[in-house]
Amino acid sequence: MLKRISSLITKEFIHLRRDWWMPAFMLIGGLMELLLIGWATSRPINNLPLMVLDQDQSAESRAVVTALVNTGTFHLEDQPPDRETITNALIQSEINAAVIIPPDFSEDMASSTGHPTLVVLLNGAESIPATAALRAVEGVTRDMGERITIQRLGLDESEFSGFTPSLRIWFNESLNEALYTTPAELGLMLEFTVLLFAALSFSRERELGTLEQLLVMPFSSLEIIIGKAIPVVIIGFVDFVLMLGMVHFAFDVPVRGSLPLLLVLAFGYLLVELSKGLVISVVSRTQHQAFLLVMMIGMTDFMFTGYAAPVESMPQAVQYLANIVPAHHWLTILRGILLKGAGLDVLWPSVLSLAFLGLVITTFSLRFVRKALD
Repeated sequence: MLKRISSLITKEFIHLRRDWWMPAFMLIGGLMELLLIGWATSRPINNLPLMVLDQDQSAESRAVVTALVNTGTFHLEDQPPDRETITNALIQSEINAAVIIPPDFSEDMASSTGHPTLVVLLNGAESIPATAALRAVEGVTRDMGERITIQRLGLDESEFSGFTPSLRIWFNESLNEALYTTPAELGLMLEFTVLLFAALSFSRERELGTLEQLLVMPFSSLEIIIGKAIPVVIIGFVDFVLMLGMVHFAFDVPVRGSLPLLLVLAFGYLLVELSKGLVISVVSRTQHQAFLLVMMIGMTDFMFTGYAAPVESMPQAVQYLANIVPAHHWLTILRGILLKGAGLDVLWPSVLSLAFLGLVITTFSLRFVRKALD
């Protein structure tokens, strides 16, 4: 039996060597995608184009402009002559933000009863830069508001103190977005890699016309499944280790928990996705059809993992549905070990759920694939 399985494994690697572009695309493509996503999300948002229409031309208005530029979020463009220029620039996405300072701004600042106002326009069509611009503007205006309050109350600034929360951030102290996106992308890339390689195993044989030859050979259906599965497991696991090393050394994503535990659970999750991929492979008539099914299933899983939106914010019915998606539990485990240093004492609900789903999916897959091959 072992000799027959070994010959099947050798045949699979010969196929992969001849179609070298597929494993190269998946391995190098996955690493490149992680690299680009990590690079994009680890960089701060700065130098956003900003227009300021200063109708006051006073020391106070110039102080506002200086404070906005000093945040590092904005790059000041030439002053527009009128509001129409600002409107056109926002429509054409030439700027991300605009500030209009009214002509009576300095008088309202100096008056004890004045209400100084700034008109701030943000390009909401680009929500991420708009959010960064909003935070910068709110920070500047908050400081200005505190100084005006202190001045009007006649207090010394050193004697004035407001409410200051004692804030501590755990697990991602700098709130680096890369520490959120790259582990999630790492988990999803492992799913897509294993699903795709497994989905092409039988569909490639059927499309090339060699599946019938394989079935008439002295191999049992179980031996064929094992011979097809082992190369996928090896490639998927090597790809995971490579991606894990890259996100750790290139983007300082920590591995605070047990690395052996992470590798063992990654291997278990890999087997779950392998089972799904084999089912896709036997129901697909062509490699193109298998690829499309992988994309459909992978993107469906993506919606329930919490990567695009937190599962906790979804409707209750959708949260229940997310619990039957293995990728949802896998990302919980991955983030828990990498960022929180959690062990089985904390992660056991996700591990147990993944093990149960894996048992159900693997059992169904083996029975379905063996029946299709017999």
